[in-house]
Amino acid sequence: MQVRKVQEHDLERVRAICIRAFKKSIASSLHAEGIHTFKSIVEHSAFLQRMQQDNVLLAVECNGTLVGMIELKAGCHVAMLFVDPEFQNNGVGRTLLHAILNHVSADILTVSASLTSVGAYKKYGFNCVGEIQESSGLIYQPMELCM
Repeated sequence: MQVRKVQEHDLERVRAICIRAFKKSIASSLHAEGIHTFKSIVEHSAFLQRMQQDNVLLAVECNGTLVGMIELKAGCHVAMLFVDPEFQNNGVGRTLLHAILNHVSADILTVSASLTSVGAYKKYGFNCVGEIQESSGLIYQPMELCM
């Protein structure tokens, strides 16, 4: 597995990974508003805008194929972490998380974890903080990792 920065030409594959993983693990737990919100977040133009800001987007390649991505916002928040469903449970998520740690500039790394991903984040060392919340139809558990 090779980790590298996401380039503009990667965005369609990155979007596809996010959408496939979302549909498999998260979409069925949300109402229409949350699904609409997610779709707007993974639009090509939205990714491109965040790449031009201070967000760090990394991807993992296996045999030349992108299989996962992670996005770090403001040096302290995991905004997204998605692994292609065909490659889940093979260490891709852990590899991405370890790689993004080099870009963290805070004492605490946070994530708004989808309810289906809380167990994975706990395995990565994150702890739940506060109650389950909802924003624009997306339901999440606030979590943090002390650096």
